[in-house]
Amino acid sequence: MPEIDFVNVLKEYRDYIFPELMKYLGTEPKMHWDPIREYPLRKGKYVRPVLLMLSAEALGATKEQALKAAIAMQLSEEWLLIHDDWEDGSEERRGKPCLHRMYYPEIAMNAGDELHNLMWKALADSRTSIGTEKTFALIDEMNKIISRTTLGQTFETTWTIENKLDFTDENYYYIVDGKTVYYTIAGPLRLGAIVAGINDKTKLDLLYKFGEPLGRGFQIQDDVLNLIGDREQYGKEIGGDILEGKRTLMFAHLIKNAQGDDKEKVIEIYSKMRADKTNDDIGTIIDLMNKYGSIDYARKIANELCKKSLEILEKDLTFIPEGIAKDKLRAAAKFMVERKK
Repeated sequence: MPEIDFVNVLKEYRDYIFPELMKYLGTEPKMHWDPIREYPLRKGKYVRPVLLMLSAEALGATKEQALKAAIAMQLSEEWLLIHDDWEDGSEERRGKPCLHRMYYPEIAMNAGDELHNLMWKALADSRTSIGTEKTFALIDEMNKIISRTTLGQTFETTWTIENKLDFTDENYYYIVDGKTVYYTIAGPLRLGAIVAGINDKTKLDLLYKFGEPLGRGFQIQDDVLNLIGDREQYGKEIGGDILEGKRTLMFAHLIKNAQGDDKEKVIEIYSKMRADKTNDDIGTIIDLMNKYGSIDYARKIANELCKKSLEILEKDLTFIPEGIAKDKLRAAAKFMVERKK
């Protein structure tokens, strides 16, 4: 069988989900709905809802049964990104200005609030296809996912604002395990399993075990792309994490290994407010990360994590039957660290 191109898988499922998601969004009055529709219309990669649907299908559910939960998963990304972009002071999202740059920040936050509301509505609508008991289980799981995500955001934001310099790999993984491992990978997989009727804690925990290295690798690759990716493909400003003072695996490696004047330069740049940082500052940090091998270190870790996740898929997730959906999950694992955007 030819190798599966996960980019095509994403497009296929996105084309199925997107029109149904848009049915949850109104059009009038435009003053209210235009900001709400902005991020959904830009269409993200749809990694999270696609993983949810693949998990559901692999375990015996239909696309139709998983659709409402998939819509809810994508709506969660839209509102979280609106709030995250404002908190970070970001400039771009999916190749266009962030919502708080297009509208009053208060209106952007309000748009995020309405998308959050619609997320729960879509999730509750799952009862028409999978029944009340499974739907309540979905709601419970989503509550855990969002709660752990906001916990990760608390630590990331606090450590960034307070300019934490004794930042370690373990600190990085603590943030990522909520914001990416659970939210982006393990959570969607578990939601899909619940749609398919899986309520065995052991099996749900194994899905998390698979998602942990995969989610960590996904986030590391995202952080690498923020430094060396193609701006048009990536859809956000290159070096934005440096401007925002984000704590990444590369930063942890650099602050640990930089010596003398180099370390003083790193501290000086990361101590600046975003508005005071320059393109030269971005270039200096990237040069130092290359000098000390921080980017290569991150890439190596990401590749090792991807390999580990595939081993777990083959060894531990034997309750997922062989078939096209499981093959797509294998392709997803490779995509996470090979993607360019």
